[in-house]
Amino acid sequence: MTPPAPTSAPPLIWLALLLSVTTGLVDAISVLGLGKVFTANMTGNVVFLGFAVAGTPGFHFAPYLAAMSFFLAGAVIAGQIARAQRGRPLRRWLLLAAMMEALLLWLAAIIATGFDIASQSPGPSLYAIIALTALTMGFRNATVRQLKIPEVTTTVLTLTLTGLAADSTLAGGTNPNWARRLGSVAAIFAGAVIGATLVLHVGLVAPLILAGVLVLAGTAVCARHPAAAQLIS
Repeated sequence: MTPPAPTSAPPLIWLALLLSVTTGLVDAISVLGLGKVFTANMTGNVVFLGFAVAGTPGFHFAPYLAAMSFFLAGAVIAGQIARAQRGRPLRRWLLLAAMMEALLLWLAAIIATGFDIASQSPGPSLYAIIALTALTMGFRNATVRQLKIPEVTTTVLTLTLTGLAADSTLAGGTNPNWARRLGSVAAIFAGAVIGATLVLHVGLVAPLILAGVLVLAGTAVCARHPAAAQLIS
């Protein structure tokens, strides 16, 4: 069966790939800087929570429950905003979402000033950064889900990698979206490399600021495209 042709405007594809870079940044921040917790990838938190239930040393309930709770809260907020944007231009929605994300990430950067990565002590600053970044990524995931961009999720790669293999010529397919799928993998990989380098050498503030800048600047460029003037149905 031939899959349907992608319907999303090209600018949205490029924006989604850029947002995927920020996913790598955020997970580098949370895993390396906040101690074995994901704030973009909830699958990892569910697994880690299972480790905590089993009493595995080094795994604790609170960070994972906080990350998942605020992630869900972000998704709820994004769903409400998306429904309120019906009948309005797409660029308005994109810019509003980008400003929300950037604001939350930069607020996390302010809180991260002076945060001691080495200690990763379970204090208010740690949980505030977890909460703000998880809220951001929950908001992001729900927004991208509403946009329905084919083959680009910006956070989860399991189905992307499955599609690459299952639709490949080795499996008898044509894999029409292989470039987009590989782009998603490469974007998150690049974000993780950049994020890890920044976290290890300069701390949490720089990657948080960078993630916010990429989200806002990339969305601003995308919003200038004529396709962004279409009304949301």
